[in-house]
Amino acid sequence: LYNAQKQGGTPQQEKGAVKAVQDLYDVVQQGGILIFFYLQKIYPDEWKNFLARIGHDENALHFELFDNPTDILELHFWASNRGQTLARTAAADTQTYVVWVKKPVQDKFFSKSHQDLESWYQTFLPETVADSNEATKPRMVHTYRNVATGFAAKLTAEEVRAMENKEGFVSARPERILPLHTTHSPNFLGLQQGLGAWKGANYGAGVIIGVLDTGIGPDHPSFSDEGVPPPPAKWKGKCDFNGPVCNNKLVGARNFQSGQSTGGPPVDDEGHGTHTSSTAAGNFVKGANAFGVANGTAAGMAPYAHVAMYKVCGEAGCSDADILAAMDTAVEDGVDILSLSLGGASFPFYDDAIAVGAFTAIQKGIFVSCAAGNSGPDYESLSNEAPWILTVGASTIDRSIRATALLGNHGEFDGVSLNQPKDFNSTLLPLVYPGVNGDQSLSLCAPGSLGNVEGKIVLCEGGRGRVAKGEEVKRAGGAAMILANLEAGGYTVLADAHVLPATHVSYAAGLMIKAYINSTATPQATISFKGTVIGDPLAPQVAFFSSRGPSIASPGILKPDIIGPGVSILAAWPVSVDNATLPNPKATFNMVSGTSMSCPHLSGIAALLKSSHPDWSPAAIKSAIMTTAEVNNLGGQPIVDETLKPADIFATGAGHVNPSNAIDPGLIYDINPADYIPYMCGLNYTNEQIQVVTQQTVNCSEVGTIPEAQLNYPSFSIIIGSSDESKSQDYTRKVKNVGPASSTYKLDLNVPHKMGMSVNPEVLTFTKVNQEITFSVEFIAQDGAGKDGVLFDRGYLRWISDKHSVTSPISVIFDT
Repeated sequence: LYNAQKQGGTPQQEKGAVKAVQDLYDVVQQGGILIFFYLQKIYPDEWKNFLARIGHDENALHFELFDNPTDILELHFWASNRGQTLARTAAADTQTYVVWVKKPVQDKFFSKSHQDLESWYQTFLPETVADSNEATKPRMVHTYRNVATGFAAKLTAEEVRAMENKEGFVSARPERILPLHTTHSPNFLGLQQGLGAWKGANYGAGVIIGVLDTGIGPDHPSFSDEGVPPPPAKWKGKCDFNGPVCNNKLVGARNFQSGQSTGGPPVDDEGHGTHTSSTAAGNFVKGANAFGVANGTAAGMAPYAHVAMYKVCGEAGCSDADILAAMDTAVEDGVDILSLSLGGASFPFYDDAIAVGAFTAIQKGIFVSCAAGNSGPDYESLSNEAPWILTVGASTIDRSIRATALLGNHGEFDGVSLNQPKDFNSTLLPLVYPGVNGDQSLSLCAPGSLGNVEGKIVLCEGGRGRVAKGEEVKRAGGAAMILANLEAGGYTVLADAHVLPATHVSYAAGLMIKAYINSTATPQATISFKGTVIGDPLAPQVAFFSSRGPSIASPGILKPDIIGPGVSILAAWPVSVDNATLPNPKATFNMVSGTSMSCPHLSGIAALLKSSHPDWSPAAIKSAIMTTAEVNNLGGQPIVDETLKPADIFATGAGHVNPSNAIDPGLIYDINPADYIPYMCGLNYTNEQIQVVTQQTVNCSEVGTIPEAQLNYPSFSIIIGSSDESKSQDYTRKVKNVGPASSTYKLDLNVPHKMGMSVNPEVLTFTKVNQEITFSVEFIAQDGAGKDGVLFDRGYLRWISDKHSVTSPISVIFDT
């Protein structure tokens, strides 16, 4: 379909492609395995890349069951961007379109009621079609008042084409379905009750965190309001739960799913929203655990902050039309932080609903934190790349729920499992590897693939559906499972609630276990469950799934911005995962991994900074987080990735968050929202495209343009091309003193490979608080830069005083 439309194909080719993609859409909706056939045949090159990224063998994938809704959504989303939404409209079906229009010159509609605004938006809709059944259906789904100028409506492709002739129309596109990105972590981050950053920030009291997710379990003790003051007077939000459910902790709860802002209470049927909300701002809950492990006092990053839930996701994913409506309402309600553990592929900012909504949010002083995505370890795999958003990658913490595989040759391989059965006999049992003869479906322990493995320990290869593999082993009579990573997973292991005794081990361990199986006629193994182990010197370590830069939408801005805890995170869950008898039956917890988990960590930390510095802008809070980040692990060595090699800058961004340092950064790099306009002009966006983002009239010929790296960002992303112009680049930065009035900072430079740098001045002397000083930075490529096989490198620019160290990471891409 893409080739037929973009490359001048014949009408017959286009008709055939529409039919093929129409069939594909129907198959995706039914969850059928024929999706693999269609994708393989229609887009063979991209299909192979997709297979490599998710770690599947082409032959085995047909039998692999996706037990996580996010996985099938990822396929659905991938397919939708190849034209399936166009195919749906070929038969004149209506679907939800997001429509952008120009803001009226006189804001009479925007100063009146919501009904007046909707009436004005209605004028853009074509006359209703003759079909009486169609005419009776409500067309308007959402009207946007705060974060966007436009609406979402049920339309056909023909009606959209007719709308294009209306004065004030800018653009329209079908809604996108975006996937979700999913006790000890406060201690790991240095947050302790009664001390330091928590006490200084009053545990985030008075700050309202708006969470866009799958809903919330309101009766969980993590959302008790014990010790939490009432929300500030500015709060205007509502609670859609029946009865007195909301309180000083859970101050708002709305349902925007399926275009219904009053479509019933935002009950969490997935668990994801309850988990992320409690990670950001859950209250203190003693005795938190799952399967009796990871026991301790659970708390979110900002335990006394307020939570407002906006349900935009369900089993079928998250509509960006609903997301934009929720952001629109959250801004009007008065939230201080927006936390979105979801996202799609890379899009230009004017075509990215989250980026559009976030821009108005930061204009109103609202900090926006988003997940970077779970599409690593590939480069250029990020979501949520806009520079006004904090883009958060995922890392490990120093706690593991240890389960050690013991082999008959005395080999020992540490792994993890949330399920720690106390009655598992540690006697050696027969060990089998179903894929020993090269059958990939057997090696993956795909559903229905295994024969009788009664009483045996089964070695399964990883990939998606980790718990489902254990279910297959259990169905076939297996006694236990050793789950070994595929190569892409490296040393990242995840503690899951397995249905049988199991351990998840690294790729390297899997190779050695296979070698042992091949070396003897009677391989044996068992699993020793050791419970909670704290003190991993390699933590934090970048998780293999954490999406990597560089940014596609804006390669001149370093992304991700930061990494934070996102592996095996214990937090609230709406139902029990272990069927244990609990003193408080509602105190149920689960351990989940993903950038969905790292995002709310940073959202809560941003709330602490907002509580400590209520006058700071979103850009100032981001600067404080980034310039104080850690680049070394607990062992004092550079942070590593899933290969145990030093992680590159496109995996870590500025580094790992340090909340205590972020509250007192010394200097900040601030950005006025107006500065993003010449930046977007520099991206060659049209005036109308920028207006979609800013909701104001823009003329790039008047405001001018700046290079991406000229934005007053707390990091540098330099691209050295083949032209002579790119060999020497000059930029300026402005820093504001938020430390002691009398402060002197000296320059410390770490210069990237084959580069020269000069900074002027090299000493910054401040005499008062909030004083600003501008400095210039010149980057000069040396002879041979980019011609020696080095594609990119990192460095830093650091300002050091007697009390503070303020670091700006530098990435250099050699695109010669």
